[in-house]
Amino acid sequence: QLTLAESGGELVQAGGSLRLSCYASGFILDYVAIGWFRQAPGKEREGVSCITSSGEGTNYVDSVKGRFTISRDKAKNTVFLQMNYLEPEDTAAYYCAAKDTVQDMCATHPNEYDYWGQGTQVTVSS
Repeated sequence: QLTLAESGGELVQAGGSLRLSCYASGFILDYVAIGWFRQAPGKEREGVSCITSSGEGTNYVDSVKGRFTISRDKAKNTVFLQMNYLEPEDTAAYYCAAKDTVQDMCATHPNEYDYWGQGTQVTVSS
């Protein structure tokens, strides 16, 4: 069974850091791109970052460049999103998603992804 499980979201003060985890049960990370997305109340789901099937390529939305870092641990079948210098505007439910792919590329558009986790809430207080 293929499932994605996010964890690590919590309440944090502005300027603080969090590390989100996405455990990809049943997946082989060499054959999927993994993306992180977020959705704030009343807003559309937006792509935050993604990592390619090789693990060597990454993409970030402009608003998080220099603050967020995506990485993965194949031995743990887990993808991480390290979030530093958090801002109140980062408050949202964060989701990870997987896309079956043989291409070493990834996109940050939600429509590109086939499997989704249930999300973890990140709240940044000012």
